[in-house]
Amino acid sequence: MLGAGDARRRGRGAQAADAAAQARDAAAAAFYDMDQAQKYVEDRVTLFADLDGAAAAPVRTEFEGLSRNADAAASAYIAVVDAHDLSEDRTPAEYDAARRAFLAVTDRLREVTGRLNGFAERLAPQMRRLEAALDRLPPRLTAARDAVTAADAAVARAREEGFDAAEPEAQLARAREALALVGSPGLGGLGLAGAMEKAEEVRQLADRAREAAEELPKQAEKVRNGITAVRTRVDVVAGRVEAVRQAMRQLLRGYSQACWQDLRGAPEAVEAAVERARERLAEATAHAGRAEWRQAQQALTAARTELNSADRRAGQVTGRVAQLEEAAADPGKPADAVRFAVRDAQRMAVAAPGGPAPHHARALDALVERLEKAPSLLTGTHPDYWGYLRELDAIKTAAGDVVTRIRAERAAGA
Repeated sequence: MLGAGDARRRGRGAQAADAAAQARDAAAAAFYDMDQAQKYVEDRVTLFADLDGAAAAPVRTEFEGLSRNADAAASAYIAVVDAHDLSEDRTPAEYDAARRAFLAVTDRLREVTGRLNGFAERLAPQMRRLEAALDRLPPRLTAARDAVTAADAAVARAREEGFDAAEPEAQLARAREALALVGSPGLGGLGLAGAMEKAEEVRQLADRAREAAEELPKQAEKVRNGITAVRTRVDVVAGRVEAVRQAMRQLLRGYSQACWQDLRGAPEAVEAAVERARERLAEATAHAGRAEWRQAQQALTAARTELNSADRRAGQVTGRVAQLEEAAADPGKPADAVRFAVRDAQRMAVAAPGGPAPHHARALDALVERLEKAPSLLTGTHPDYWGYLRELDAIKTAAGDVVTRIRAERAAGA
């Protein structure tokens, strides 16, 4: 049988063991709470960095400090558990030392947990703002994916119909690459704002690819019609070559060199432009035969440019003949129109308050003098009608300039 003293000692030992066990359990609970808080905050910080990388640096820095404290507290807890194994019988003093060690590490764990929770609370308003904005991303991603799907179908149809869809397919490939980036973990490092922009970029790229693919049949029809139209126009412009040659012969026979020297070689230039247009037309036809519609359209544009050049040059020759014949038939008619312009400028100058300004009067007097001298160009067997017409044009332009200056000066003085 145990004596009374032994019973009391055993009672004190049991109490010390219970107290140590309770302290150990409290420490374990505190460790669990801290571990959960650390994981939660780490997840929030990671999400914050994904959504707003630009603002994440100070948040990460603060969390790293808290995380180091949490890791140190966890290491301290594990060390206490290893140092105080309560599965074996201990003396009351050892149980008491274990209890005090567990209580101390519990306080440390709870302090770190409180700091983690406080950090999470401070971060919460920014997270709510970002998460609210995050709700707008899924619809944009859906629109981007739908656009890629539609573009993929359009490109496939174009290829099935025999069209060269290399260009829309390249655009579609860029859209897919961008979509893969924005859909990757952590928003591809783009941040929320960058992900929203990238999703919109995907949609636009895919839309352009779809439109380009859908345009191919229309472009083919446009090119086919263009080939027919340009072929007809080539024949029409080619038919003007002989008329241009006749007009040049008429200029050479009936007018002075000054009237046609700037047109020298015009028939040959027109003929050469028509030939180049035929070559571009042949290129367009060949490209169309290979379903290379973009290249065919470029060749057609080049052919039209050559024909426009030929038309302009031909028009200069035939138009020159018409102008010169009109001037030769009635030299005074073009001068009358210029004389009216000069008189109109004179009336405007005279109507100014205080009469005409001296500099306007001098300019107009000089124009009148030039107008009177212009007929002197029409002398000799082959008068310089072209020089005469150019001088009249110059006088008319100068009279218009005077009118413009008078109006500007009146507006400035108003």
